[in-house]
Amino acid sequence: MTKQRNKLAIFDLDGTLLDTIGDLAEACNYMLGLRGLGSHTRDEYRKMVGNGILRLVERALPEHLRTPEYVSEARRDFLAYYIDHIDCYTHPYEGIREVLQQLQQQGWTMAVASNKFDEGTKRLIANIFPEIEFKAVYGNREGFPLKPDAALIELIMEECGAIAETTFMIGDSGIDIEAAKNGGVRSVGCSWGFRAREELEERGADFIVDKPLDLLQILQ
Repeated sequence: MTKQRNKLAIFDLDGTLLDTIGDLAEACNYMLGLRGLGSHTRDEYRKMVGNGILRLVERALPEHLRTPEYVSEARRDFLAYYIDHIDCYTHPYEGIREVLQQLQQQGWTMAVASNKFDEGTKRLIANIFPEIEFKAVYGNREGFPLKPDAALIELIMEECGAIAETTFMIGDSGIDIEAAKNGGVRSVGCSWGFRAREELEERGADFIVDKPLDLLQILQ
């Protein structure tokens, strides 16, 4: 595919497009409850997410139980519950749908690059944003490392025929900012997500926005 100067916006999912913390917390607490290990609050889970399901489950467990075998079994229990309850509490952040609709009308190419497992990423996007055309939607998939590695960003740019100079990575965590740097694209930090604004500043985000509609000003 010949690379064009397509305007490409790559979005993170959890904490950027969708507030998923309620369902992630419910699934993790279900897994912990099966083992008589108590529970964590949603605010506590906000500090655990961002590096994929395996790391979330590992962080939720007591330190002495974080062996590879135990974490793997706990992850299976988490996923069994989460897949059936993936969008009970999950919802778009206020203003996100309007932003996506306007970008679509303006001719932007849009994509999703998430550390959530691939099946869950695709299901949420299809269920919650059926009217939005995402050129590529990828979560954690075999053969690709998690962000902040830039592999997914590079794959998406290739598939969309985009170049780094006109590509933005938009996310709520330092992981997304580092992924953007590793991919040579500009970064937009979203302070409404799971991490503090200070994290975005410390990681050197090119832009930081405090509400979704501010994205339109940055991208235009």
